[in-house]
Amino acid sequence: MYKNLLVPVLIDDLRDTQASYLVARALADEGAKFTVLHVMETIPSFVASQLPEDVLTKSRIESEKALKQSAAALPGASTCLISGHAGRSIVDFANDSGSDCIIIASHRPGIEDFFLGSTAARVVRHAQCAVHVIR
Repeated sequence: MYKNLLVPVLIDDLRDTQASYLVARALADEGAKFTVLHVMETIPSFVASQLPEDVLTKSRIESEKALKQSAAALPGASTCLISGHAGRSIVDFANDSGSDCIIIASHRPGIEDFFLGSTAARVVRHAQCAVHVIR
């Protein structure tokens, strides 16, 4: 089916990434490439200037470690940690890396989605490749 799959994930204890990984394996051709991606939201400069330098560095190191631990559940997956707006960054990364499928988890929609939108909704609307949304 797909040869270059992108699996964006959130790194926290509340998210179960296993469903996304199972779908990625099910949709992959033999020898497919998997990339597990986490987007760290950019901290506004007026906030970042008030934080000690090592706080941001430690946060990034901890995120990279957690991302690698999570991706271990998807054998052969590479990991990538980037900064930016989640929806835009996922779509841009998929385009730049030649992904042919994005597997993204979504929460159940609520009224807030009509006003704010969600990352999954933005990816579905703007991706140039196939998108599978997991609920």
